Amino acid sequence: MGRQRVIACDIGHIAYGPAWDLQRRLQQRLIHAHQEGDASLPHLFLLVEHPHVYTLGKNGNISHLLLSEERLQAIGAAFFPIDRGGDITYHGPGQLVGYPILDLNRLFTDLHRYLRTLEEIIIRTCATYGIEAYRVPGRTGVWTGASGEERKICAMGIRTSRWVTMHGFAFNINTQLEYFSYIIPCGIADRGVTSLAKELGHPVDEEEVKAEILRHFEELFDVDLTLLKGPAARQFVDTFSITKPTEQTL
Repeated sequence: MGRQRVIACDIGHIAYGPAWDLQRRLQQRLIHAHQEGDASLPHLFLLVEHPHVYTLGKNGNISHLLLSEERLQAIGAAFFPIDRGGDITYHGPGQLVGYPILDLNRLFTDLHRYLRTLEEIIIRTCATYGIEAYRVPGRTGVWTGASGEERKICAMGIRTSRWVTMHGFAFNINTQLEYFSYIIPCGIADRGVTSLAKELGHPVDEEEVKAEILRHFEELFDVDLTLLKGPAARQFVDTFSITKPTEQTL
């Protein structure tokens, strides 16, 4: 079959609702292509940054959101119950959110392997900055720190339909970590949350981090990756979507 093509689209700042809708439309385009026997379409990998928002997975516990609706408004955050796995998490400025929209029928039909590959991308990126990151058995995501005092640096939650993926990871780079104090992150009360900036003691160049993520993504998934940024990325996903978005969507 040869190496698969992936178009990485660095969309930049986008509200959560439109991004979620965009993912669903892109996923449906790849599902439709697979059903039609069309293997010519590339896979997608969206890179975005959201304004302050909390999202709760389909099996999550609403009690892990520690804020009233009024308090959410006061801190400038939105809330979405969504269709991914996992519990509650936070997205916001300084955090890199990655949404791979991959047809695993053309890569490998193994969700365990898929999640471990996403984790490995983050682990290797952290190693570039001298941070030892690792997995914790039974807890999806990437962690750092001493055993028993682990701090989560990257949360993950996915959804698949007919082996086409959506949602993905949230990697804390220069994230405002105080926003995690308003939730029980991922439903785990006995562990902390951290970021690259906190671990290193200084802000981190987010464009450099993206480049590392893309390098490891291409290597570990064994694909040919092309990066589009800004208006070019937005135009591409607009054209690719199974239902053309309105001007307000992006």
